Amino acid sequence: MPFVLIEWPEILGPTSEIALEEYLLAMIVSLAASIATYALYLIFYRDWQRGAGIHRVFLLAGPAITLLFIAIQWSLPLSLGLLGALSFVRFRTPIKDPAEIGYLLVVIASSIGAATYNYELIGILFAAVALVLVGQRIFSGTGLGGLGAGSRDLIITMPASDYTEHEAALLQFLRTNLRGFKTASMTQSGGTASLHANFRSSRHGDEWGTFRAQLEASVTPASVDLYVG
Repeated sequence: MPFVLIEWPEILGPTSEIALEEYLLAMIVSLAASIATYALYLIFYRDWQRGAGIHRVFLLAGPAITLLFIAIQWSLPLSLGLLGALSFVRFRTPIKDPAEIGYLLVVIASSIGAATYNYELIGILFAAVALVLVGQRIFSGTGLGGLGAGSRDLIITMPASDYTEHEAALLQFLRTNLRGFKTASMTQSGGTASLHANFRSSRHGDEWGTFRAQLEASVTPASVDLYVG
Protein backbone atom coordinates (compact mmCIF):
# COMPACT_ATOMS: atom_id res chain seq x y z
CA MET A 1 0.00 0.00 0.00
CA PRO A 2 1.66 3.23 -1.09
CA PHE A 3 2.12 6.00 1.42
CA VAL A 4 0.49 9.32 0.70
CA LEU A 5 2.34 12.39 1.85
CA ILE A 6 -0.02 15.12 3.03
CA GLU A 7 1.28 18.62 3.49
CA TRP A 8 0.37 20.35 6.76
CA PRO A 9 -1.22 23.37 5.02
CA GLU A 10 -3.70 20.97 3.40
CA ILE A 11 -4.85 19.83 6.86
CA LEU A 12 -4.75 23.06 8.76
CA GLY A 13 -6.00 25.24 5.94
CA PRO A 14 -4.81 28.76 5.26
CA THR A 15 -3.49 30.60 8.26
CA SER A 16 -4.26 34.01 6.84
CA GLU A 17 -6.89 35.25 4.44
CA ILE A 18 -6.83 38.89 5.54
CA ALA A 19 -4.06 41.45 5.39
CA LEU A 20 -1.90 42.18 8.40
CA GLU A 21 -3.50 45.60 8.69
CA GLU A 22 -6.85 43.94 9.41
CA TYR A 23 -5.33 41.90 12.23
CA LEU A 24 -3.75 45.01 13.74
CA LEU A 25 -7.03 46.90 13.49
CA ALA A 26 -8.86 44.03 15.23
CA MET A 27 -6.34 44.05 18.08
CA ILE A 28 -6.59 47.83 18.46
CA VAL A 29 -10.39 47.70 18.54
CA SER A 30 -10.28 44.86 21.07
CA LEU A 31 -7.90 46.78 23.34
CA ALA A 32 -10.04 49.93 23.05
CA ALA A 33 -13.16 47.93 23.95
CA SER A 34 -11.36 46.43 26.96
CA ILE A 35 -10.29 49.88 28.15
CA ALA A 36 -13.87 51.13 27.73
CA THR A 37 -15.21 48.20 29.75
CA TYR A 38 -12.58 48.81 32.43
CA ALA A 39 -13.68 52.45 32.67
CA LEU A 40 -17.38 51.53 32.81
CA TYR A 41 -16.62 49.07 35.61
CA LEU A 42 -14.88 51.70 37.72
CA ILE A 43 -17.52 54.37 37.05
CA PHE A 44 -20.73 52.40 37.39
CA TYR A 45 -19.89 49.39 39.53
CA ARG A 46 -19.96 50.93 42.99
CA ASP A 47 -18.89 47.76 44.79
CA TRP A 48 -15.62 47.42 42.86
CA GLN A 49 -13.54 47.92 46.02
CA ARG A 50 -15.25 44.90 47.61
CA GLY A 51 -15.59 42.76 44.50
CA ALA A 52 -13.28 40.06 43.24
CA GLY A 53 -11.18 42.61 41.33
CA ILE A 54 -12.11 40.97 38.05
CA HIS A 55 -11.58 44.25 36.18
CA ARG A 56 -7.82 43.82 36.54
CA VAL A 57 -7.87 41.14 33.84
CA PHE A 58 -9.88 43.12 31.26
CA LEU A 59 -6.92 44.83 29.55
CA LEU A 60 -5.12 41.52 29.05
CA ALA A 61 -8.14 39.32 28.39
CA GLY A 62 -9.60 41.39 25.55
CA PRO A 63 -6.64 41.29 23.13
CA ALA A 64 -5.80 37.72 24.19
CA ILE A 65 -9.32 36.46 23.38
CA THR A 66 -9.27 38.32 20.06
CA LEU A 67 -5.95 36.83 19.00
CA LEU A 68 -7.10 33.38 20.14
CA PHE A 69 -10.19 33.47 17.93
CA ILE A 70 -8.29 34.93 14.99
CA ALA A 71 -5.75 32.11 15.24
CA ILE A 72 -8.27 29.27 15.33
CA GLN A 73 -11.03 30.48 13.04
CA TRP A 74 -9.21 29.31 9.91
CA SER A 75 -8.64 25.76 11.16
CA LEU A 76 -11.08 23.19 12.47
CA PRO A 77 -8.30 20.94 13.90
CA LEU A 78 -6.88 23.86 15.85
CA SER A 79 -10.33 24.69 17.18
CA LEU A 80 -10.91 21.13 18.37
CA GLY A 81 -7.44 20.92 19.87
CA LEU A 82 -7.95 24.16 21.76
CA LEU A 83 -11.27 22.90 23.11
CA GLY A 84 -9.54 19.81 24.47
CA ALA A 85 -6.68 21.83 25.97
CA LEU A 86 -8.94 24.32 27.73
CA SER A 87 -10.98 21.50 29.26
CA PHE A 88 -8.11 21.03 31.71
CA VAL A 89 -8.12 24.67 32.84
CA ARG A 90 -9.90 25.45 36.09
CA PHE A 91 -10.32 29.01 37.36
CA ARG A 92 -10.69 29.26 41.13
CA THR A 93 -11.08 33.06 41.49
CA PRO A 94 -14.42 33.61 43.26
CA ILE A 95 -17.01 35.94 41.75
CA LYS A 96 -18.32 37.79 44.80
CA ASP A 97 -21.07 39.63 42.92
CA PRO A 98 -22.98 38.33 39.85
CA ALA A 99 -22.88 41.87 38.41
CA GLU A 100 -19.17 41.32 37.71
CA ILE A 101 -20.03 38.51 35.29
CA GLY A 102 -21.87 41.03 33.10
CA TYR A 103 -18.73 43.12 32.64
CA LEU A 104 -16.69 40.01 31.86
CA LEU A 105 -19.24 38.98 29.21
CA VAL A 106 -18.95 42.42 27.62
CA VAL A 107 -15.18 41.94 27.33
CA ILE A 108 -15.62 38.48 25.80
CA ALA A 109 -18.35 39.58 23.39
CA SER A 110 -16.43 42.63 22.18
CA SER A 111 -13.25 40.56 21.77
CA ILE A 112 -15.05 37.97 19.65
CA GLY A 113 -16.66 40.78 17.66
CA ALA A 114 -13.22 42.24 16.95
CA ALA A 115 -11.85 38.81 16.00
CA THR A 116 -14.65 38.37 13.45
CA TYR A 117 -14.33 42.00 12.24
CA ASN A 118 -17.89 42.91 13.27
CA TYR A 119 -17.00 46.38 14.51
CA GLU A 120 -20.54 47.70 14.04
CA LEU A 121 -21.85 45.09 16.46
CA ILE A 122 -19.29 46.19 19.05
CA GLY A 123 -20.53 49.75 18.73
CA ILE A 124 -24.12 48.61 19.18
CA LEU A 125 -23.10 46.53 22.21
CA PHE A 126 -21.43 49.45 23.99
CA ALA A 127 -24.28 51.80 23.15
CA ALA A 128 -26.73 49.35 24.76
CA VAL A 129 -24.45 48.79 27.78
CA ALA A 130 -23.99 52.53 28.33
CA LEU A 131 -27.74 53.10 28.06
CA VAL A 132 -28.48 50.41 30.65
CA LEU A 133 -25.81 51.60 33.09
CA VAL A 134 -26.86 55.24 32.83
CA GLY A 135 -30.47 54.17 33.37
CA GLN A 136 -29.46 52.27 36.49
CA ARG A 137 -27.60 55.30 37.83
CA ILE A 138 -30.58 57.60 37.17
CA PHE A 139 -33.24 55.34 38.66
CA SER A 140 -31.12 54.30 41.66
CA GLY A 141 -32.06 57.51 43.43
CA THR A 142 -35.81 57.22 42.81
CA GLY A 143 -36.58 53.97 44.56
CA LEU A 144 -36.47 52.15 41.23
CA GLY A 145 -32.82 51.25 41.53
CA GLY A 146 -33.37 47.57 42.11
CA LEU A 147 -31.37 46.95 38.97
CA GLY A 148 -28.79 48.47 40.77
CA ALA A 149 -26.08 50.44 42.05
CA GLY A 150 -24.12 48.46 44.57
CA SER A 151 -24.83 48.82 48.27
CA ARG A 152 -22.48 49.01 51.23
CA ASP A 153 -22.82 47.65 54.75
CA LEU A 154 -22.92 49.56 58.00
CA ILE A 155 -22.80 47.99 61.45
CA ILE A 156 -23.18 50.07 64.60
CA THR A 157 -22.66 48.47 68.00
CA MET A 158 -23.42 50.16 71.31
CA PRO A 159 -24.77 49.33 74.79
CA ALA A 160 -28.40 48.24 74.60
CA SER A 161 -29.54 50.83 77.15
CA ASP A 162 -27.91 53.64 75.16
CA TYR A 163 -29.41 52.36 71.91
CA THR A 164 -32.91 52.37 73.40
CA GLU A 165 -32.44 55.93 74.64
CA HIS A 166 -30.89 57.35 71.46
CA GLU A 167 -32.50 55.18 68.76
CA ALA A 168 -34.58 57.98 67.24
CA ALA A 169 -31.65 60.40 67.03
CA LEU A 170 -29.35 57.71 65.66
CA LEU A 171 -31.71 56.68 62.87
CA GLN A 172 -32.43 60.30 61.98
CA PHE A 173 -28.70 61.00 61.65
CA LEU A 174 -28.16 57.94 59.45
CA ARG A 175 -31.11 58.75 57.17
CA THR A 176 -29.82 62.31 56.77
CA ASN A 177 -26.19 61.44 56.03
CA LEU A 178 -26.46 58.15 54.12
CA ARG A 179 -28.06 57.95 50.69
CA GLY A 180 -30.25 54.91 50.19
CA PHE A 181 -30.18 54.09 53.91
CA LYS A 182 -32.16 50.98 54.82
CA THR A 183 -32.15 49.02 58.06
CA ALA A 184 -31.34 45.34 57.52
CA SER A 185 -31.54 44.06 61.09
CA MET A 186 -31.17 45.02 64.75
CA THR A 187 -30.16 42.55 67.42
CA GLN A 188 -29.62 42.77 71.17
CA SER A 189 -27.57 40.25 73.10
CA GLY A 190 -25.63 40.35 76.36
CA GLY A 191 -26.41 44.00 76.95
CA THR A 192 -25.16 45.02 73.50
CA ALA A 193 -27.26 46.26 70.57
CA SER A 194 -26.10 45.88 66.96
CA LEU A 195 -27.69 47.73 64.06
CA HIS A 196 -26.98 46.37 60.57
CA ALA A 197 -27.95 48.63 57.67
CA ASN A 198 -27.30 49.09 53.94
CA PHE A 199 -26.63 52.29 52.03
CA ARG A 200 -25.38 53.44 48.64
CA SER A 201 -23.10 56.35 49.54
CA SER A 202 -22.30 58.83 52.28
CA ARG A 203 -22.74 62.57 52.07
CA HIS A 204 -19.28 62.78 53.65
CA GLY A 205 -17.69 60.73 50.87
CA ASP A 206 -14.87 58.62 52.32
CA GLU A 207 -14.28 60.91 55.29
CA TRP A 208 -15.42 58.35 57.83
CA GLY A 209 -13.55 60.06 60.66
CA THR A 210 -15.79 63.11 60.26
CA PHE A 211 -18.81 60.87 59.92
CA ARG A 212 -17.97 59.02 63.13
CA ALA A 213 -17.38 62.25 65.06
CA GLN A 214 -20.77 63.63 64.01
CA LEU A 215 -22.42 60.29 64.75
CA GLU A 216 -21.01 60.22 68.29
CA ALA A 217 -22.09 63.84 68.81
CA SER A 218 -25.66 62.92 67.86
CA VAL A 219 -25.87 60.21 70.55
CA THR A 220 -23.69 61.79 73.28
CA PRO A 221 -22.77 60.54 75.85
CA ALA A 222 -23.23 57.03 74.43
CA SER A 223 -20.19 55.20 72.99
CA VAL A 224 -20.42 53.81 69.45
CA ASP A 225 -18.48 51.15 67.55
CA LEU A 226 -18.69 51.65 63.79
CA TYR A 227 -17.99 49.25 60.92
CA VAL A 228 -18.35 50.23 57.23
CA GLY A 229 -17.89 47.61 54.52
